[in-house]
Amino acid sequence: MRCQPQYEGQVYIWLENNQSCLLCDEPADDSTPICMACETELPWLGDQCRTCALPLPAAGLTCGHCQNHPPAFHQVVAPWTYGFPVDSLITRFKHSAKWPFGHLLGELLGQHLLDRFDNDLDRPDALLPVPLARQRLRKRGFNQAAMLARWLSSRLGIPCDERALLRTLDTEAQQVLNADARRKNLRNAFNVTQGAVVAGRHLALVDDVLTTGATAQTLARLLMKAGAARVDIYCLARTPKPGKSP
Repeated sequence: MRCQPQYEGQVYIWLENNQSCLLCDEPADDSTPICMACETELPWLGDQCRTCALPLPAAGLTCGHCQNHPPAFHQVVAPWTYGFPVDSLITRFKHSAKWPFGHLLGELLGQHLLDRFDNDLDRPDALLPVPLARQRLRKRGFNQAAMLARWLSSRLGIPCDERALLRTLDTEAQQVLNADARRKNLRNAFNVTQGAVVAGRHLALVDDVLTTGATAQTLARLLMKAGAARVDIYCLARTPKPGKSP
């Protein structure tokens, strides 16, 4: 039985006029349902690690962890830090099925990526959503990463491959674990499906939030071992270092 919801059209109807901002209910400035004031006030990620996008005090730096333990992925792209109101919008999208909030963030992430493609970011060959554990998929009814990947695929004109990666173990939820426990929790949790086209390709993993990077690292290492030429990570938000304010 397929648990992913099937849609004949878009989750949210993006009208050409009379849009209201989903955050403050004031009139939106264009077809995207967010006003300029609210979009400006989002917690945009500023100076960051060139590899993992960890917030840093200056531009053009690589964090100590990436220097000492270079990850398997090439680069993380995230527009925001995990702070208000983005954290609330992601939570409502992910745990309360408020899909318009997810679609709004996905639309803004898509525009962010288009801007980066025009400047300093190479376009990937395909988008791969992070697979969700079966038990959580049955409980939630949808995989938020897969929904984001579909919206980005339509926005960016890049194919979305939802079958390349398989979650083979129902692991404990990552949110309740520390960094070391997250890494141990993901051992043998994923696999590349038989027949997946990976070798020689530039792939981008899609997820909602990057925290310790354990999931991204596990999947990137798996794809690189299968012959991928490069793996990037696209997500909505990056958490700051533990103990730091967003």
